[in-house]
Amino acid sequence: MRLTLYTDYSLRVLLYLAYKKDQMVTISELADFYKVSRNHLVKVVHNLGIQGYIITTRGKNGGLRLARAADKIVIGDVVRKMEPDFELLECFNAETDHCVITRSCALKSVLFSARDNFLNQLDQYTVADAVKPAATSSPEFKSIPVVHN
Repeated sequence: MRLTLYTDYSLRVLLYLAYKKDQMVTISELADFYKVSRNHLVKVVHNLGIQGYIITTRGKNGGLRLARAADKIVIGDVVRKMEPDFELLECFNAETDHCVITRSCALKSVLFSARDNFLNQLDQYTVADAVKPAATSSPEFKSIPVVHN
């Protein structure tokens, strides 16, 4: 199973914001830190705002921050909302299924189960869980400038 780059960037944005706690962060800051396209992050941030994961504020002192505590953002929920679909095979979608063995194939149920187990596993973790190890051991996250008020 492979997640899209869009979902990857969505999770990265949430991790960065969780590390920064309630500080306002700019899209340019995120793009510079992750060395990714600012334009692509604009789309990601817009969708994260629509989904209610972040709050965006325009203006001179604007930026973005998490809309709720990182321990209230379940990774499985984020992945479900950011991924376009989880149709691993043609037969996962009844409208596009043209496979001649669909009715007698047991592989579909195995893959359904694997997909569900994957998502259920992600449901066991929050954004806060994903930041904890990084905050104590990762030189990358330690390089994030944190302003203490």
